[in-house]
Amino acid sequence: MGNVLPYRIDVPSSEIEWLNQRLLTSKVPDLFEADWERGPPTEDVKRISKYWREEFSWRSFEKRLNELPQYETTVTLGGFKPFQVHFIHQRSKSPDAIPLIFVHGWPGSFYEVSRILPILAKSEQNGGPAFHVIAPSLPNFGFSSRIDSPGFGIRQYAETCHQLMQILGYKQYASQGGDWGSSITLSMGAFHPESLRAIHLNLIAGVPPAPASPFAFISFLATHFLNWYSPKEIDGLKGGKEFQEKGTGYFEIQKTRPNTIGFALADSPVGLLAWIYDKLVSWTDSYPWTPQEVCEWVSLYCFSRAGPAASLVIYHEASKGDWQSRAGISVPGTKMGFSYFPKEFFSTPRASNRRLGDVVFEKEHEAGGHFAAWEKPELLAGDLCAMHGEGGGAHGAVDVSA
Repeated sequence: MGNVLPYRIDVPSSEIEWLNQRLLTSKVPDLFEADWERGPPTEDVKRISKYWREEFSWRSFEKRLNELPQYETTVTLGGFKPFQVHFIHQRSKSPDAIPLIFVHGWPGSFYEVSRILPILAKSEQNGGPAFHVIAPSLPNFGFSSRIDSPGFGIRQYAETCHQLMQILGYKQYASQGGDWGSSITLSMGAFHPESLRAIHLNLIAGVPPAPASPFAFISFLATHFLNWYSPKEIDGLKGGKEFQEKGTGYFEIQKTRPNTIGFALADSPVGLLAWIYDKLVSWTDSYPWTPQEVCEWVSLYCFSRAGPAASLVIYHEASKGDWQSRAGISVPGTKMGFSYFPKEFFSTPRASNRRLGDVVFEKEHEAGGHFAAWEKPELLAGDLCAMHGEGGGAHGAVDVSA
């Protein structure tokens, strides 16, 4: 194992005082609103910011976070200065445990994994597989370092996560990803198929077959033009169309002008709250977010090592370089599993998704949205156990003795 050190979160008191002062002097505009059509209602933002200022305790939350098994290590990639990676590492006592890396996206964090950790920890005693669970803060997120030079795109995020697993001594491993974690883990599989032996996704972006595959292409055309999609596929396509028309403003801003919005989010905690709260509500399946939960998620950005503006840079860099984020990243030699949640912000047809790799597990759920590990931890963890357990399609895919 490489240079791995225990990590303890300890935000300076001056930062907490700054936050409280900014919340105290914040100015929330009186905006015309029609439900959520224009974004978060003013009264919601006022109510949660008041809770953040008067009732939320960062130190209490910090204490709970520090009960998680946290570590950091140094990663070195060509063209970049060495940087620190913070991560959760929950080890199993089983010699047959499967190393599983959980990769978050935006506006999530390593904290999302906390709801599936206890379920996976008990999996073996309930007749399922055992797991070592690793959940990094991606660079520019959480308590990992800021990357100070341009060019850190999806390839570099993928290499960071792979290198972390190598540092921990896991020559072969499995992964779970949603949001950016989907692109990152698929890229890990494309670059290191000998190491990443099984991928599980809850955000799946397939592409139709090309004319170079005549049978598959004709089948796709027939299905598409005759609308032979299942009801869930139709709902997914409708959701994707609506998201494209009404929900991608944040994406275009963060992709094209991350610095511009970054100034606002770094300087205004209430602005940061509104920006993230919008996605927490819009991307979930009527999940009953409490003010405490919202403040926890937003505070992890407010107090991140790199600052909230740094987390936006991935949107800008992902479309640059020799390896860009895109739909349809194929990993033919790797076992693959998909969990479909009905309120995910888009969903592509299942036949297109199955072109991504050797799909050995699929599950359609009746409830849940984008943040599956948080909204429906028992379902997501159950799918991982079913996929990797006895009789599952990825059982034995990861050689834990390697």
